Amino acid sequence: MKVRRSAATLVLSTLLLAAPSVALGAGSDARATGGGSFLFAGSIPMQFGFSAVRHADGSVSGSFHHAYEFGDFSYQFWGSVTCVTFDAAEGRAWVGGVLTRLITADPEPGVAVGDDAWFRVLDSPDGDRSTAMGFPGEIPTSAAYCEGQPWPDDNARTHPVTQGQISVAAP
Repeated sequence: MKVRRSAATLVLSTLLLAAPSVALGAGSDARATGGGSFLFAGSIPMQFGFSAVRHADGSVSGSFHHAYEFGDFSYQFWGSVTCVTFDAAEGRAWVGGVLTRLITADPEPGVAVGDDAWFRVLDSPDGDRSTAMGFPGEIPTSAAYCEGQPWPDDNARTHPVTQGQISVAAP
């Protein structure tokens, strides 16, 4: 089953990365897309794939997937994008949404389908970066996360993408 999950994530990542780049002008959609893997906390391999679009009319669309193994359990999270904000000059995007699917044998995963979830990404010539997913706590909702655009100094709590790519394009 682990191989099947890895293959599915690789296919999703490849599809996201193969999407054509578009030069964006005023009135165009803004988008953040990506897929690949990074080491969370320096030692936990995490796979991810996402596409988040803010349309010219202000609506948003997209989806995301994060997967990892920790201890005796594996975790897979899927979600639907409900907000995305950008700092195009810095190549940053904040993506928030709601969990639509969760697969784990962990009897107490701490989150459930319907809960808010979010992450942030960096598209940089010095190396793309991503965070693991965050869930309600100090920040109560995905909307609050996107609106607040938290970004600690020195890219703290973001992790270098070791395989794959992130693209942030906003007019």
